[in-house]
Amino acid sequence: MKKKKWAVMAVLLCVAAGGGYYYTKSRAAEEKAAAVSTVMTIETGMIEDLVTAQGKLEPKEYVDVGVQVSGQLEKIHVDLGDAVKTGDLIAEIDPKIYDAQVQSGQARVKQLSAQVAQQQASIKLAQQQHARNEQLIKNNAISQDTFDSTETALTVARAQLEALSAQMEEAQSSLDESKANLGYTKIYAPMDGTVVVKDVREGQTLNASQSAPTVVQLANLDVMTVRAQVAEADVMRLKTGMEVYFTTLGSQGRRWQGEVRQILPSPEVINDVVLYNVLVDVDNKDRQLMTGMSTQMFFVLGRAEKVPLLPVAALGKRVASEDSDKGQAYEVRKVVAPGVTHTEIVRIGLMSRTMAEVRGGLSAGDKVAAAAALLPANGNTGGGRGMRGGMPRL
Repeated sequence: MKKKKWAVMAVLLCVAAGGGYYYTKSRAAEEKAAAVSTVMTIETGMIEDLVTAQGKLEPKEYVDVGVQVSGQLEKIHVDLGDAVKTGDLIAEIDPKIYDAQVQSGQARVKQLSAQVAQQQASIKLAQQQHARNEQLIKNNAISQDTFDSTETALTVARAQLEALSAQMEEAQSSLDESKANLGYTKIYAPMDGTVVVKDVREGQTLNASQSAPTVVQLANLDVMTVRAQVAEADVMRLKTGMEVYFTTLGSQGRRWQGEVRQILPSPEVINDVVLYNVLVDVDNKDRQLMTGMSTQMFFVLGRAEKVPLLPVAALGKRVASEDSDKGQAYEVRKVVAPGVTHTEIVRIGLMSRTMAEVRGGLSAGDKVAAAAALLPANGNTGGGRGMRGGMPRL
């Protein structure tokens, strides 16, 4: 019985040993396959450090062409999309009322002109009488009262002429105003541009006393402006003159280039998010950009070309470093043999969401393992480390 018992135990020990050996070999194979599947090669390329934002397109130069007088809109000479030059006739308001006012003003001016001429003649007569009486009073041929009367008559005539002259100036001013209002019934283009808005129709009555109704909006579409809304956390990284490119929906990969013209100081608060408007000008002579289009903006903070690029997934723990001018230091697991890695300290410069610029520690062609890769334990392995945390926001 004892021999039989020992035989069973020996068999069990052999089975256990064989199972352990098989598990160890399978586990090692799995670990090696995992390491191989997460190996990445450092390649040479271009990287950009970007701030992204959403934006809307609008013309850089535009003007709302309104009316300065009230009345019925008699004729509109332009339509949406028409190109106009400075001085082109845009629309006409019924001029009958204003024409009548001009005629009335002209009649008033003529009437006062006649009165002024009559008064000037009266003054001339009063001056002659006064001059004769001056000679007669010296010879005591007339009384002092008679002389004083002619002198007073001359003074009154001159005063009446001054009053008529003032009335004449007032009437002329009213006439000039009526003529100006009559001129305002014809609305001309104040600038070269394209009709992008047309808010009124022929026959519509416009009331300029309450507000200045807009007939059309003219815009110069040769240069467009993107009004980009940048988060408060990113706006301090931007500056005027900075390079920008953007895309639009349906642009099929085309990029438009521009630069920051202005960062407006007053923010907009949308759903408790503080956003600052950043203006970017772009050439639009091919008329591909239109008012109101949505854009995806990319503000270029930095760019490096033909540099070694490391996938961000390979970055491990960040390491404190005194020489930060050469870049931030990170631990990276360099693959030195199939399934075997060694921890290296690399210097990282520009960083995007997926790639990082290598400034030291590794070269193009080197292979690295992802930070979360499961690798076999050995003396040269950097140990199991998780993905880096606290990535800087791009």
